[in-house]
Amino acid sequence: MLKRILPIFCAAWLLAANYDTAATMAETAKAYLAALSSQQKSRAVIPFSSDERTNWHYIPLDNRKGVALREMAPEQKQLAEALVSAAFSQQGIIKAHTIRSLEQILKETEKGTGPERDTEKYFVSVYGEPSEKGTWGYRFEGHHVSLNVTVVDGKVVSASPNFFGANPAEVKTGSRAGLRALKREEDLARDLIQSMTPAQRNIAIVDKKAAEEILTSNARKAALSGQPNGLPFSQMTGPQKEILTALVTEYAANFPAPVAEARLDKFRKSQANLFFAWMGGINRGEGHYYRIQTPTLLIEYDNTQNNANHIHSVWRDFNGDFGLDLLAQHLQASHK
Repeated sequence: MLKRILPIFCAAWLLAANYDTAATMAETAKAYLAALSSQQKSRAVIPFSSDERTNWHYIPLDNRKGVALREMAPEQKQLAEALVSAAFSQQGIIKAHTIRSLEQILKETEKGTGPERDTEKYFVSVYGEPSEKGTWGYRFEGHHVSLNVTVVDGKVVSASPNFFGANPAEVKTGSRAGLRALKREEDLARDLIQSMTPAQRNIAIVDKKAAEEILTSNARKAALSGQPNGLPFSQMTGPQKEILTALVTEYAANFPAPVAEARLDKFRKSQANLFFAWMGGINRGEGHYYRIQTPTLLIEYDNTQNNANHIHSVWRDFNGDFGLDLLAQHLQASHK
């Protein structure tokens, strides 16, 4: 009896927690918007139906929509940071801040020869009208960070695409030498590929040369050509499955518990059709790429640029990025 009741109880708790998370986001978004000037608010708020909502990127652009942190007064910035924090777990907040801090290292290294580097050149935009039971969303985006949140009927239905990058992947010199913003995303995957037998690697390594970029880039809809390839989850040993689960959990745990659990539930339910693919070298310092692919989700990671010291990583949902699948269901139900 308990075994039947427990999953129902857990599902109910997660649903309630998800609504609580969305309500916190809505309350925080309202406070943030109320603190803006009328001119700032006109740039910060964008119609939910706008194509701009799915126009995302992770390079250092100058023409992003929304209001940049560097344009805000201290109290506005604090409320913007609170809104961003509402969508991340403590782990996710730490990663986002660490990634942003690397802009200062790039500024010192490049000495003005590269793009403008600024730890506050990150933009907040709100799509639609924040409400506890409505449909709306928001984005926090800049170089190497893209957070896209969609709320439908007062429930967080999507936090993807979610992109984290790091340049440098490891700080080599100076007082911060040894800092690695995305350490576990790299190390766990390498542990997995190195744990494989030669026969397993022959299947998992789909190309000896690593892709120079994540294959889906900033496409509005995630898609890969051809059939999934790499080593199937079913052909992994128990310890290898544990490593892979830890790796997926690392990506999922960047978000609050109900969002993270929804992602892990999707992972668990799709293991029968899960593939792990690797490209490039398997030793530290060698350019490499990997992906975890199921019919519903995709994790991509690439570290080839700057002598394999520049990471791009992303979590995508093949049908659920920007909540598009649940939005379609919601609209269809509402129309009926």
